[in-house]
Parts: sequence; C-alpha cells; structure tokens
Amino acid sequence: MKTYAIILASGTGNRFGGDLPKQFSKIGEKTIFERTVEVFEEINEIDGIILVITPNYIDFARDLVAKNGYKKISKIIAGGKQRKDSSYNGVFSIEDEEANILIHDCARPFISKEVIKNCIKALETYNAVGVAIPSTDTIVEVANGIIKNIPKRESLMRIQTPQCFKLSLIKKAHTISINDTDFTDDCGLIIKHNLAKIFIIEGNRENIKITYPEDTILAEEFAKEQNY
Repeated sequence: MKTYAIILASGTGNRFGGDLPKQFSKIGEKTIFERTVEVFEEINEIDGIILVITPNYIDFARDLVAKNGYKKISKIIAGGKQRKDSSYNGVFSIEDEEANILIHDCARPFISKEVIKNCIKALETYNAVGVAIPSTDTIVEVANGIIKNIPKRESLMRIQTPQCFKLSLIKKAHTISINDTDFTDDCGLIIKHNLAKIFIIEGNRENIKITYPEDTILAEEFAKEQNY
C-alpha cells in the first residue's frame, strides 16, 4: 500500500500580509513551501507528494519544484475556496483503491521526520491518526463573553498536522460532508460523523503554524537551530 502526503498550500495569507501568499515567503534562505516539501521529500516511506496550490500560483510552485529537483511530486493541483475544498481536491485526486494519506498544512514547515514516521507506523493499526501536543495554557469555554467552563488542562491538547487516514475513510468523510460548512479540519469530519476513532501521536513544539508576521521571528530561530 502506498503512502501519499497531501500538502495544502492554497491559502492566500490575508492575516500574514506581504506581496506573496505566506507559503512562498522566506524563512532564512528557503521559502516556507520549500522547507515543508523537503521534509516529506526526504522520508523513504513517502511514495508521492500532492501539492494543492493557490490557483494563481501554480506556475510559481512548479518553478520551485523544478528548481529544487524534487522527485516525489506526483501532482500539482488547484486548491478551493476553503481548506475543506482544498483537502477534498487533494484526496480525490488519488485514484488508488486504498492508500495511507497524510494531510499537512504547508504553513507548518518545522514538522519533524520522526513525527511523520510515527504517523505512518500508526496507520498500520488505526484508520485515523492525529498529531497534537499538550496544552501549556488553561483553556476556557466562553459564551456571550462569560466563562462557562474551565476544562481540566490535563485532558486538552493542541492539534497540529499532519492528519492521517486510510484513503477510503477520508473519501467517505468528505463525501458525506460535501455540503457541510460546519467543520474545522479533516479530523473534525471524522469525529462529527463518528466514522472512526482517532489515535493521537504527540507532535513537536517546533511544528507551529505560521499565520502572522510575528510568527516568523520564532520560525527564524527554529531555522537557525536546523542550520539552514
């Protein structure tokens, strides 16, 4: 059974600002896009990488792929209006009867190879796998500006990506949810329709999602730690 990574790089980066979508901004000497792709490119267990790109920047992405000589890029396709649409496009671009699927946000360029390999290993046992780290903050539930509940921090984790599934399962989830706008991410679709239990792999603290310009300050420090 093959293992595919779907890298979602179709956001416009409105909160990040700049002349280019944030995935094409540089952290150190490399773009966020290049850093993310290279992590998956270098993992032996990954058979193919599907890039889901902002439609107007597909040629830009192709140029970066050609420049770096990436070997595992199997498809470069257009993303949709929302994250769910882009994930759908990526998932349904795969024609295999069954496969392992890792869906990752391009804006998380410091995902560790160890975490990715742990995800692939877990898919040998589970049909759905998420990545999360323990919450170091107290999280409160708020309604109308008033604290309604304070859950125990020990039971709370902060979700990251990749989110990983058997192809047949995630296709079913997206098919059921085709007209559903009440969602957060791919794991959310599985949970909402009670399609499978989701096993959690502990992520890494560096696996931040770069959303705002100030996030690049921490990202630059991570890049220095990795010496590139």
